[in-house]
Amino acid sequence: MSTRTTPGPRERLLEAAQKLTYSHGVGIGVDTILKTANVARRSLYEHFGGKDGLIAEVLRRSTAEDEARYLQTMQAAGDDPRDRLLAIFDRLAEYITAPDFRGCRYLAADLALADPEHPGHAITRDYRRRVHGLLEDELTKLGHPRPAHAAGQLLLLIDGTMAAGVTRPGTHPAASARELAEQILTTRH
Repeated sequence: MSTRTTPGPRERLLEAAQKLTYSHGVGIGVDTILKTANVARRSLYEHFGGKDGLIAEVLRRSTAEDEARYLQTMQAAGDDPRDRLLAIFDRLAEYITAPDFRGCRYLAADLALADPEHPGHAITRDYRRRVHGLLEDELTKLGHPRPAHAAGQLLLLIDGTMAAGVTRPGTHPAASARELAEQILTTRH
């Protein structure tokens, strides 16, 4: 009895689209995705209903992976909420200097998807709400007087770090964002 080791068409489409949409944007052509995944056009429609469905599923898959990375980063920093939150900026400093860094997948998708009803927008909004919730939980544990507001500020710093990391490489935006985050964390009014 042999076991299947090659991913099926659905998984190959997801893997190809996840890589290509990050490196080239969501405007990447369907033919390029199909060729990279080595699948027939029919598979795209059978599994995702078309490119919009594929893009939405890629975003859903990416958000789950990225949310797990936030949790891993915070857990690795220990139990202190302050350390856990600042660890995010330390991790961003590593992430934005990687050779394959192309910015924030979600910001890029939101800017490129002109149709406000595209299902991808709901996925990116939900992702940001979940990350905001992770930050807010830590700020509550820290005893911050305005955890929801401060979580929004930290999320803005994260988004800014990702944008500056791709548009102004070498400027160390994560270090600057970390300094600002420290001020947010020490706010006591």
